[in-house]
Amino acid sequence: IYFWIPDPEEVWKSAELLKDYKPGDKVLLLHLEEGKDLEYRLDPKTKELPHLRNPDILVGENDLTALSYLHEPAVLHNLRVRFIDSKLIYTYCGIVLVAINPYEQLPIYGEDIINAYSGQNMGDMDPHIFAVAEEAYKQMARDERNQSIIVSGESGAGKTVSAKYAMRYFATVSGSASEANVEEKVLASNPIMESIGNAKTTRNDNSSRFGKYIEIGFDKRYRIIGANMRTYLLEKSRVVFQAEEERNYHIFYQLCASAKLPEFKMLRLGNADNFHYTKQGGSPVIEGVDDTKEMAHTRQACTLLGISESYQMGIFRILAGILHLGNVAFTSRDSDSCTIPPKHEPLSIFSDLMGVDYEEMCHWLCHRKLATATETYIKPISKLQATNARDALAKHIYAKLFNWIVDHVNQALHSAVKQHSFIGVLDIYGFETFEINSFEQFCINYANEKLQQQFNMHVFKLEQEEYMKEQIPWTLIDFYDNQPCINLIESKLGILDLLDEECKMPKGTDDTWAQKLYNTHLNKCALFEKPRLSNKAFIIQHFADKVEYQCEGFLEKNKDTVFEEQIKVLKSSKFKMLPELFQDDEKAISPTSATSSGRMPLSRTPAKPTKGRPGQTAKEHKKTVGHQFRNSLHLLMETLNATTPHYVRCIKPNDFKFPFTFDEKRAVQQLRACGVLETIRISAAGFPSRWTYQEFFSRYRVLMKQKDVLSDRKQTCKNVLEKLILDKDKYQFGKTKIFFRAGQVAYLEKLRADKLRAACIRIQKTIRGWLLRKKYLRMRKAAITVQRYVRGYQARCYAKFLRRTKAATIIQKYWRMYIVRRKYKIRRTATIVLQSYLRGYLARNRYRKMLREHKAVIIQKWVRGWLARTRYKRSMHAIIYLQCCFRRMMAKRELKKLKIEARSVERYKKLHIGMENKIMQLQRKVDEQNKDYKCLMEKLTTLEGIYNSETEKLRSDLERLQLSEEEAKVATGRVLSLQEEIAKLRKDLEQTQSEKKSIEERADKYKQETEQLVSNLKEENTLLKQEKEALNHLIVEQAKEMTGKAQKKLVEETKQLELDLNDERLRYQNLLNEFSRLEERYDDLKEEMTLMVNVPKPGHKRTDSTHSSNESEYTFSSEIAETEDMPLRTEKKVPLDMSLFLKLQKRVTELEQEKQVMQDELDRKEEQVLRSKAKEEERPQIRGAELEYESLKRQELESENKKLKNELNELRKALSEKSAPEVTAPGAPAYRVLMEQLTSVSEELDVRKEEVLILRSQLVSQKEAIQHKNTMTDSTILLEDVQKMKDKGEIAQAYIGLKETNRLLESQLQSQKRSHENEAEALRGEIQSLKEENNRQQQLLAQNLQLPPEARIEASLQHEITRLTNENLDLMEQLEKQDKTVRKLKKQLKVFAKKIGELEVGQMENISPGQIIDEPIRPVNIPRKEKDFQGMLEYKKEDEQKLVKNLILELKPRGVAVNLIPGLPAYILFMCVRHADYLNDDQKVRSLLTSTINSIKKVLKKRGDDFETVSFWLSNTCRFLHCLKQYSGEEGFMKHNTSRQNEHCLTNFDLAEYRQVLSDLAIQIYQQLVRVLENILQPMIVSGMLEHETIQGVSGVKPTGLRKRTSSIADEGTYTLDSILRQLNSFHSVMCQHGMDPELIKQVVKQMFYIVGAITLNNLLLRKDMCSWSKGMQIRYNVSQLEEWLRDKNLMNSGAKETLEPLIQAAQLLQVKKKTDDDAEAICSMCSALTTAQIVKVLNLYTPVNEFEERVSVSFIRTIQMRLRDRKDSPQLLMDAKHIFPVTFPFNPSSLALETIQIPASLGLGFISRV
Repeated sequence: IYFWIPDPEEVWKSAELLKDYKPGDKVLLLHLEEGKDLEYRLDPKTKELPHLRNPDILVGENDLTALSYLHEPAVLHNLRVRFIDSKLIYTYCGIVLVAINPYEQLPIYGEDIINAYSGQNMGDMDPHIFAVAEEAYKQMARDERNQSIIVSGESGAGKTVSAKYAMRYFATVSGSASEANVEEKVLASNPIMESIGNAKTTRNDNSSRFGKYIEIGFDKRYRIIGANMRTYLLEKSRVVFQAEEERNYHIFYQLCASAKLPEFKMLRLGNADNFHYTKQGGSPVIEGVDDTKEMAHTRQACTLLGISESYQMGIFRILAGILHLGNVAFTSRDSDSCTIPPKHEPLSIFSDLMGVDYEEMCHWLCHRKLATATETYIKPISKLQATNARDALAKHIYAKLFNWIVDHVNQALHSAVKQHSFIGVLDIYGFETFEINSFEQFCINYANEKLQQQFNMHVFKLEQEEYMKEQIPWTLIDFYDNQPCINLIESKLGILDLLDEECKMPKGTDDTWAQKLYNTHLNKCALFEKPRLSNKAFIIQHFADKVEYQCEGFLEKNKDTVFEEQIKVLKSSKFKMLPELFQDDEKAISPTSATSSGRMPLSRTPAKPTKGRPGQTAKEHKKTVGHQFRNSLHLLMETLNATTPHYVRCIKPNDFKFPFTFDEKRAVQQLRACGVLETIRISAAGFPSRWTYQEFFSRYRVLMKQKDVLSDRKQTCKNVLEKLILDKDKYQFGKTKIFFRAGQVAYLEKLRADKLRAACIRIQKTIRGWLLRKKYLRMRKAAITVQRYVRGYQARCYAKFLRRTKAATIIQKYWRMYIVRRKYKIRRTATIVLQSYLRGYLARNRYRKMLREHKAVIIQKWVRGWLARTRYKRSMHAIIYLQCCFRRMMAKRELKKLKIEARSVERYKKLHIGMENKIMQLQRKVDEQNKDYKCLMEKLTTLEGIYNSETEKLRSDLERLQLSEEEAKVATGRVLSLQEEIAKLRKDLEQTQSEKKSIEERADKYKQETEQLVSNLKEENTLLKQEKEALNHLIVEQAKEMTGKAQKKLVEETKQLELDLNDERLRYQNLLNEFSRLEERYDDLKEEMTLMVNVPKPGHKRTDSTHSSNESEYTFSSEIAETEDMPLRTEKKVPLDMSLFLKLQKRVTELEQEKQVMQDELDRKEEQVLRSKAKEEERPQIRGAELEYESLKRQELESENKKLKNELNELRKALSEKSAPEVTAPGAPAYRVLMEQLTSVSEELDVRKEEVLILRSQLVSQKEAIQHKNTMTDSTILLEDVQKMKDKGEIAQAYIGLKETNRLLESQLQSQKRSHENEAEALRGEIQSLKEENNRQQQLLAQNLQLPPEARIEASLQHEITRLTNENLDLMEQLEKQDKTVRKLKKQLKVFAKKIGELEVGQMENISPGQIIDEPIRPVNIPRKEKDFQGMLEYKKEDEQKLVKNLILELKPRGVAVNLIPGLPAYILFMCVRHADYLNDDQKVRSLLTSTINSIKKVLKKRGDDFETVSFWLSNTCRFLHCLKQYSGEEGFMKHNTSRQNEHCLTNFDLAEYRQVLSDLAIQIYQQLVRVLENILQPMIVSGMLEHETIQGVSGVKPTGLRKRTSSIADEGTYTLDSILRQLNSFHSVMCQHGMDPELIKQVVKQMFYIVGAITLNNLLLRKDMCSWSKGMQIRYNVSQLEEWLRDKNLMNSGAKETLEPLIQAAQLLQVKKKTDDDAEAICSMCSALTTAQIVKVLNLYTPVNEFEERVSVSFIRTIQMRLRDRKDSPQLLMDAKHIFPVTFPFNPSSLALETIQIPASLGLGFISRV
């Protein structure tokens, strides 16, 4: 639980309760936010607990009454959080708007913000001064009741600025009812009043030193018609005295700063430091303010308000005179008298400026007149009195001038139209208390007491009305009534009454008045006190605070004394303006005082109108300032009580003007003083929190069980509340709302938060378990995958290792084998050699040994044989004897045993078994011995063979050795000689080796040097290669970079060109839009004038038939023509469209070019005639007469051309001299000259065209006639002619004709001869080419004959194919040329056919029968009637209006047009144009196109708010435009045509200019279509996209205050997202049904989505309650539904989704995390479509809807601002919802054949026939 405890520094501190409170406890154990523990002692008397703190969810609310706990610390904390953290300066407090001065310019007052607040409910948008102004404007229109906006606050709190913005809102929203721009005049009054009524103080650089009440008048249509201003209590003392660091009124410093201007030289001003009245404060300059520029603004405002230059100079003369008067110095003559130095310059300048006598003024400044009952005498005054009198005169003059300026401002703002209602804006000083408080503070606080009383009564009344409306039992709420304080001031014997009475006393002083106050009120009135240490002061207990007033100066300021003689001197001034200032008050009443409201406008006028009784003026003149102020205040209160008041309380956050710095002490003082806390107290005393049943159900649905929810929401809420809140006095049930006592909403919010927290914990538990389980499974799967890959990698590495090991082993094996084998071979070779020698030696030894042994063995054999035989015989004999003896003994023994065992069978068996085994063993041994024997025998045999072979080998070796021995003996001698040679060779070898060694050393050295050089070269080569590679790489990179830069630059230039193109297109289309608006305005004004004149004209006037069609191309010819026919011309200063001017200029240039072409053609004809005259000396009289006629025509044309040149020069001169927009407006001289001359030029051009065509046709016909005459050779015709001639003259003429004929025949023969020669030459050339071709063919034939037969055939075929291909191509080129020639000749033939036919008819009427016989019969070209339909429609000229009426004016898109072919009216119109083109009837084409364009405009003007009508004609206009392009005959538009469609192309007229006119018309229709759909969508967007909960239950409704917002719960009349989608479907289906181009549909959809996104984002940026996480999710869902709609309609590539990108990013910004630097970086990269101002605004507005959401910290917002400081984007906060993308009309040809189109009978076009 958190509390608020008092603190001397911060006023209130937040603390947390550490130990629960029990009744009877005297001390609370608290924990402060800074970390300290505190024991807070309760008041032993009251035992009141400290204020409870609101939940964080409720902090930062738009309305202070939405807080659950309503008390001073809660209000202060809420304002501080909004001002410091969210940078929001406006907050509602019930019916009061609290405005905190930010001391910084904020971008929240633009016209886009005004448009956003216009038409909105007050609770729907964030608090703003515009919301209060809109509420006042709306209530005035709805309730038919006058309104007042009361703006109050301290000096420097921003009152004047708030009042100024309120007036700007009214001026922008309402507009003016006339062309006088009243709203501009109302706003222009601000600079004037600020210059003469505002000054710099220590608290404010532009402090208003007077109060004003401005009534802005409205007519019945609630448009501004005028205004009236009342002023209160101007601070006159500032004129003559300023405190330290303060200034006088701004106007004085503006004059001094502008003193060097030539018109101000006569004022003889200088620096502000030169004047006593402007230098006392010591601060003549305000930082950031240029007084010279401000002076220019003041003069401009005066001019706008109708104050002439002479009057302005008069004002400045008077002000300069006041400054010079302040410099007048007095010298004391004695203690009772003083004088002014002679020829005193300041007084002399003052007298000159004021037009008064110097001596007289000097005298009365130092003297005064005293009148008694019997006599009058003049008394000198002291220096101090003279100084005071001078200052009093200066103050009096300035006050009179101030009132005079206010009178003239009111006269300028006065309207002759009757005022229907008004809105008053009261900008008045707030409660003031200083160290020294005087008369001014007393009056100001008195006024605030009256206003506070009215405010309290109004708040009390509203509360009472609310309770009675809801049928809640009404209990009287005790609120502070300040009537006793008001009575103390204004009642009989009150302070003001006693002050006036003391002023009437002859010897009254401030001290005597103070004693009267003490005697009258001290100890009798509780609100009046006397200071302990002063007898010249008193204390009044005001509603805001106690104020001590010093009595000194009260009487003087109340009297406002000025000497009458000085006033008389000024009244006698020669300066006419000065006496006007001192006229009697009744003569200076504002002209608006007699209006229906009956109010008195001026502060100095009496409360009741005077009747002009004698002596009344003098009596009124004697009224004191206090009395006048009381009367003005009573009149003001009467006015306010007769209106519905709206309150704006301005708060000054600190005294140092630091931006966004909040001083809690100063804020609390002002909150107490302005009555905001009293409003809170009144609200808190009853039931401050109020919910509708639906909102309560939606918010606290979470606290209900399913069984508690009933169909009746009211009963459900009652049942739930009875369970949740047991004390029934804590709430009341009204008819539509539930009323709660203070703190109950916080309790319900706590229950809701606990329930949601428990649900969140459960959800978090489940989700976290699911997430961790999912994470574990994902990690396990990932680990398995990693293990699999790792093991696979390890296995592959191991296999690779094994392969490498095996390969290495094999390599080692073979290598080792190779090494060992090589060693083995070496050793084997050596071994074999050694063995050979060793074996020889051993063999020899063995042989010798064997020989010896062999011989010894033979000897031993014989000896041993004998000895062995001897021994054997002896032993054998002994052994046999012994064996016999032993065997006999053993046999006996064995016999005994056998006899014993013979009886046992088993014994026999065993014996048998043993015997078998033994037998088998013996047998085996015998076999083994046999095998051994065989082996030994084989070995013996082999050994014998080996021995024999060895023996043979040894014998041979022995023989060889014997031979070698003999050879060795022979070679021994040779060895000796060889040894000598070897010694010699060894010496040579040693010498050679030493040489070799030196050579090798030199070679090694050279090799090392070479290797070193090579290595160096290699290194250099490597370095060069590296450098080369680096250079190549650098070149490649530079090439890539240059290519990338070039591509990037190309892309950027392309984008820039596209942007420029779009900008230019947008500018052009905006100009078209402005032009169409001005055109409509012109039509409206014309209709109004027609209605005002009301003179019916019989029949109608027709325009000239030769009227040029070029005017209709620019869509205003019909209007101009009609205007010319009107008897009364309305001259409105409408700005001329620049595009129109450029088109007219272009047309004039074209006319000049055509005129030049005509002139050249005529000159050429003239030269031909002159040449014919030179050749022919004599001509027939008829021919001479025709030539004379032609020369006359030519001269006439030349004169007309000169006339045209002069007119064009006159036109250019008029346009160059007059460049202002109003000069070129319709009705202006330049405009009339332009239109008249353009019309005449067009008419003359048509006439000259026809005359030139006639001249051409006559020349052609006469030339053909002469040629026919020359070709006649029949003599019989000539004889008949001769017989018919009756006189010699005719014979002579015939003879001359024959001579001429002969000459022509000769010239013809010569020309034929020349042509024959040319033909012969051509034939010779062809023969030569044929010869060359023949030679080439023979060469090819010869070549082919040399080839084999197959190749010959192939070559001949190839040659033939090539030849045929070339011939085919030549023929195709000739065919194309002939086709073009035929088409061109057909066009020319059709152009001249009609003209020549007309001329023939005219000539036949004037030619005699004889001439008819002379002329040859010319073949007539009769057009053959086509059997099939040619895609043209024929109508009569007189049926044109019927065609336009049935096809355009009366065609209903919802009726007949539904079943038509899409674009059928366009096809019909084009087919009619085709027929007029076919007939070559330019008048018909011009008339039809003009009527079509004007009729479409009329339809759109009449039914321009119907989407179907606008869509229908946009589609048909585009189709008509595409048809004109498709059938224009231009190759670029004929690519997709069929051959039949190409036959239907226009043949005679180029309608390119009409295409441009139709394109402009289509742009205007498109813009009108956008406006229509915007008007339809706008009411749906905010409700459907923001307020309606598409996903129910995501965002609960937070508590709201008195300003209830529109409910987001879907009621019957509430728009939802489905409503928007249904409307989009309707738009799309209508456009598709009308056959609109797909590309155009995409552009319309893109524009619609831009409007949706812009309006939604703008409202989001202006609504704090919408900036939450849940609302971001809601917006994302809604945007996804819109994207789904785009996908369904296949419009994803239309660019519509991109227009929603700012809204999508804003929704994402609401949802993303907003804590760390990484979050800030993510936000900066994500929000690329949002500006920095928009991002910061969303973060500032972000408000948690639920308790577990967190606010955005100020440090995080600063981090975002730091990261985005380099981003260059628009500082504008809101998107331009009125922006229209430039539209294009891509060419879309139609595949529909014109000849197949059928005209339905329902159109009523039976008078049209198919051709």
